[in-house]
Amino acid sequence: SDFHSVTFIIITLQMILVQVNPGETFTIRTEDGQVRCITGPAHVPMVSPNGTMPPIYVPPGYMSQVVEENGVRKVMVLPQTTEFHPSMPPPPPLHVPQYLPPHPAMLHQHHMYPREMPPHFMHQLPPPQMYSEQGECLPACPPQPALLIQDVQCARNLSPVVSQCSIAMTDSGYPVLLSLSSSLMTFSSHRGLETTFTVEDLRPATAYYIKVCASCGSVKGPSSEVADFTTMCAPPEAPAPPRVILHSKSTLVLQWKAPNDNGSKITGYLLEFDEGKQSAFKEVYFGHAKQYKIVKLTPSTNYAFRIAAKNDIGMSAFSEVMTCCTAGSAPQPPAPPRLSASGVSWLTLEWNIPGGLTAGDTLTYTLEMEEEGTGYGFKPKYNGEELSCTLKGLRRSTSYRFRVLAANAEGRSQPSVPVEFSTTPDKPGAPGRPALRGRVHLFFFFFCLHADAPKDDGGSPVTQYVLEMDNGWEVVYSGPLREHVCDSLKPGTWYNLRVYCQSAGGQSQVCTLLTVQTAPVPPGPCQALQLAGKARPRDIPLTWGPPLEDGGAPVSQYIVEMSDSTQGPHRTFYQGLETDCSACQLVPGHKYCFWVKAANQAGWGPLSEMYEFSTAPGPPEPCGPPQLAVKTPTCVLASWEIPACNGAEVFEFRMEWGAAEGTLTLTYCGPAPGYEARNLLPATAYYCRVQAVNSVGAGPFGDVAMVTTPPSVPAAVRSVAVVGEDALAESLAGPASCLALRWEEPCSHGAEIIGYNIDFGEQVPISVGKTNHYILENLQPDTTYRVRVQAINGIGVGPFSASLKARTRPLPPEPPTLECAAAGPQSLKLKWGDGPSRGQLSGATQYCLHMLVCIYSGPCHTFKVQRLSEATVYQFSIQAHNEAGVGPLSPLYSFSTSRSPPPQLKAPRVDQLESNHYEVTWEALQSMRGDPIVYTLQLQRGRELEQLYRGPASSYKWHGVVPVCDWRLRVCAGRRCPDGVELWGPYSPSIALPGPEPPAASESVAGSRATSRDGVAPRKDRAITDEQFALLLLLGFAIVAILFAVLIQYFVIK
Repeated sequence: SDFHSVTFIIITLQMILVQVNPGETFTIRTEDGQVRCITGPAHVPMVSPNGTMPPIYVPPGYMSQVVEENGVRKVMVLPQTTEFHPSMPPPPPLHVPQYLPPHPAMLHQHHMYPREMPPHFMHQLPPPQMYSEQGECLPACPPQPALLIQDVQCARNLSPVVSQCSIAMTDSGYPVLLSLSSSLMTFSSHRGLETTFTVEDLRPATAYYIKVCASCGSVKGPSSEVADFTTMCAPPEAPAPPRVILHSKSTLVLQWKAPNDNGSKITGYLLEFDEGKQSAFKEVYFGHAKQYKIVKLTPSTNYAFRIAAKNDIGMSAFSEVMTCCTAGSAPQPPAPPRLSASGVSWLTLEWNIPGGLTAGDTLTYTLEMEEEGTGYGFKPKYNGEELSCTLKGLRRSTSYRFRVLAANAEGRSQPSVPVEFSTTPDKPGAPGRPALRGRVHLFFFFFCLHADAPKDDGGSPVTQYVLEMDNGWEVVYSGPLREHVCDSLKPGTWYNLRVYCQSAGGQSQVCTLLTVQTAPVPPGPCQALQLAGKARPRDIPLTWGPPLEDGGAPVSQYIVEMSDSTQGPHRTFYQGLETDCSACQLVPGHKYCFWVKAANQAGWGPLSEMYEFSTAPGPPEPCGPPQLAVKTPTCVLASWEIPACNGAEVFEFRMEWGAAEGTLTLTYCGPAPGYEARNLLPATAYYCRVQAVNSVGAGPFGDVAMVTTPPSVPAAVRSVAVVGEDALAESLAGPASCLALRWEEPCSHGAEIIGYNIDFGEQVPISVGKTNHYILENLQPDTTYRVRVQAINGIGVGPFSASLKARTRPLPPEPPTLECAAAGPQSLKLKWGDGPSRGQLSGATQYCLHMLVCIYSGPCHTFKVQRLSEATVYQFSIQAHNEAGVGPLSPLYSFSTSRSPPPQLKAPRVDQLESNHYEVTWEALQSMRGDPIVYTLQLQRGRELEQLYRGPASSYKWHGVVPVCDWRLRVCAGRRCPDGVELWGPYSPSIALPGPEPPAASESVAGSRATSRDGVAPRKDRAITDEQFALLLLLGFAIVAILFAVLIQYFVIK
């Protein structure tokens, strides 16, 4: 590879990165001996076998340099340049060993592409290849550049230009080191690719040392030889502003310091000034001296100065402007101060600026004060630049002398003419509380007041006293006197009085309040009486207003008097505090006279004027008790007299009638003074009262009159009904031919009921005694009758009750014939009547089956009796009932259960004793209730059956036959009854006969016999049984049904 363009980067994790620059080629031999060429740009990672930094061998003309950047070590292999500055020594030769094969651990991994470099850094040098002993590619360091100083400028912009050699490297630059000393170098931040660099901001006439090196990324090459240069001289720096060391009214002495001469000796100083007229600066001095005295100046005038230095190179810039002022004279005495404002403990003074001042002159003023009687003279109280001052903490109503002085930088003026000012007096203290002098006059309503002078007059005499009364605090007196008579007062009134005084210092606080009350007098006449509403027939509501003058005390009560006429005697009907009342118990439509008067704690006032009011017309007077005359037991005639009308004619009467005094109802309303009440109850007490009505309203009811009607025939019987047998104390002879009646006893109408008549058809009514129920017998079954009942008392026969439709019950059903439908060993199925086995309606005929007790009750026509004993006779009877009642019980029926057959036996056991000689055995059963058991043994030849044995034995020997493979044996048990009938049970499962014995040795015959005794040997071919055939058939049907269901679900439903 080209070593001048390859960089080794050593990573801390035992890896070396070989950086191949663009346009270059890196060649390496892998472990299998192949040579691989990698073209840049690329980063080739190579793993170190032992994790250490391997030695780097470079070919002639190259150098290596190890740098660390961001924790990554890089080995830079750069070519050395062949161009050097004549002053530089030649580079030392490098010894590189011969080529070594690559180490197997250094394998190529992947490519990494760095950023591209400028074109002038890509030099196509011959690609010499050199490898280390470990197979590493040897890189080269950047060459040592030569340094050439091209130009050194002078003045302020000191920029020597440094020339550098051009080196083609990617991500490279030329760091420049600059210093004032050849041993201590300072790094300058120039890292550009240009070979010319201008160093600025250098000091004039100063020697500098500089060197440069080449860098590629973070890898730096060796530095060049140190070069030195000296900057050129320059004009001096700007000097500091001059300072004043002495000044007077017409002279100023200035002094300044020499600035930096920048390598050339200062030859003179130029001093300029401005006369303070904001004109251009003028030259006042030029020379070598550093101090100068300016004369013939104006006093108290501001002047501006600036200075510049000059050397052989030129003139420096001017310094900053310095402003100073010449000395002046002390100010003239100011005018005396004048009073701006004053108070009890403070004075505000102000003064003017004295004359003869120049512009810009700053004065300081001193205010001095002298207090009379102290003997201390004038003392300063203020010192400042303000033209006014407020002095506080002074004594009230006291004279003080003041003067003012002005001062500037040159001195103080003479004091002004003293002036005298006084603080104002304070307001006086509150006077004493006023007091009554003498007593309060009761008839003239006045009193005399006296007040003491205040203890503190505030520094000035009191000039005026002011008396105020609590009527919006009205001023009733103002003057120098301390006594006053208050008149024109109201009786019985409380008055609040207060006093304050005034002086030159102001108004004092008010004194403590004095509260005085005048004596009360009786009140005046009350205001006019008026109606509080409409006058009523029996009362007049009145109202009035309180007296306009209450006499100084609240009204405690009123009295209202009335009279039937103006000349009649007065009578009091109301006395109280309210201002309204009602005159009650008056005559309707009559005039009355009224007076009212008021009273307070002083006594009663006069009566008011007389007022007349009339009562309104009233309702009529109550009627007298009406006169009642009995015409019939159900009719009464009532009559009454017309009462007093009370001013309005009676035009209507209202009569209330009722059987109880507290529950009267309006029965009649009209102008007639009588009424005939009909439809009354005989032998009943009735009450009656009458009310009269006129245009005003209805009068009160009169007294109640009472009358009793005579007795009469009984009332009609009510609530006639047919009742059941359970509601009666006695039983019915025949429900189908009887009707049980019950009714309620009617009203007897004053005479006791002695009996009843019952009419239930065309026959003559039946008379019964005093009872409320009766049973009609000997009626036709299932027949409708109309029944009526009437009551009888001592007066006569009452009316019949309302007709009642009653129907007799039908006859109860006859018992059906009972039959035995099926008889079993432990059950009997019984049947009766013609109908379904299950009940239909709840209203149908019900049946009750008896076996000593009722064992079934319901509408069904069959019933199976369970849990019976075999061969036993049982007796049954049956009874029917419906809505008509319970029918008679049938005669007894006898039915017997059958005998039970023997149970199914187990499969018989077959033993082969000898060839064609078999013994068949089966289980033996016990006798059933003393009946013997017999057995039947059958042989199945396919579908043919043959009985081999019939008898009581439990075994059978069979010989002399050659069995076939499909022969089977089965057995069943039978019960021999005493009557000779045999009951056979089910057959046992069949068992196959063993096959013929194969020819064998004699010892095998014994073994076969033993086997035949233990059990039957299995056959190879076994015929299918009926049960298995039925099971297979059922399984086939189930599979076909499932297939059809799946097809229907898939093709039809979906």
